[in-house]
Amino acid sequence: MTSRPGCWAEGSPFVSASGGVRIVVRLTPKAAASGIDGAMASKNGPALKVRVTAAPEKGRANAALVKLLAREWRLPTSALSIEAGAKQRHKRVFVSTDAEQLKRLRGWAKQQGYLD
Repeated sequence: MTSRPGCWAEGSPFVSASGGVRIVVRLTPKAAASGIDGAMASKNGPALKVRVTAAPEKGRANAALVKLLAREWRLPTSALSIEAGAKQRHKRVFVSTDAEQLKRLRGWAKQQGYLD
């Protein structure tokens, strides 16, 4: 189930991309509390399960997702963008990172078991 050390683990929702990292997210809006619940298997492959209290109206849930991930990963919100799935539960988020930001994201991912 693992790949090379220091790489994103096989079956992880994180995928290296030019200039950053792509993350597949399954978002649950209108939850009782916001949080990241870990990885899950889905029909679209591995996804990071995230819940937000915001309703899926006028982009509020997407904005809450970006804000939550940025806060959790200690990144500026401007570093995150929703590439695909803006109106769906399954989304692809791109994190544009410099070396220092990537180091923080990798540290978080390693703690969660998403990094070999």
